[in-house]
Amino acid sequence: MIRHVVMLRLNNAPGDALAQVMQGLDDLKADLPGLTDFQHGPNIDAEGKSPDFPYGFICTFDDRAALDTYAADPRHRALGARLVALCAGGGDGIMVYDIDSGAA
Repeated sequence: MIRHVVMLRLNNAPGDALAQVMQGLDDLKADLPGLTDFQHGPNIDAEGKSPDFPYGFICTFDDRAALDTYAADPRHRALGARLVALCAGGGDGIMVYDIDSGAA
């Protein structure tokens, strides 16, 4: 299983635009085999380690092939471009981790 963790350093007021992108990403579950879950929400930063990234999302994939399909999907790319526009510093305002929870 692959967890695709994305943290966002948002511009001051993304408002409805962020909600629309999150809904678009969630909608991909219906069409992309192997994309099994999508969760998003504010970062509560309980340990005080990531205050610059107040929002994030996690996609769960069955395997690397499913993640690669998602990465290449034109809808995902379009939504990603919209996220870049919502983040402070553009692409520099997005941090991504792909965690293979099945790796030894």
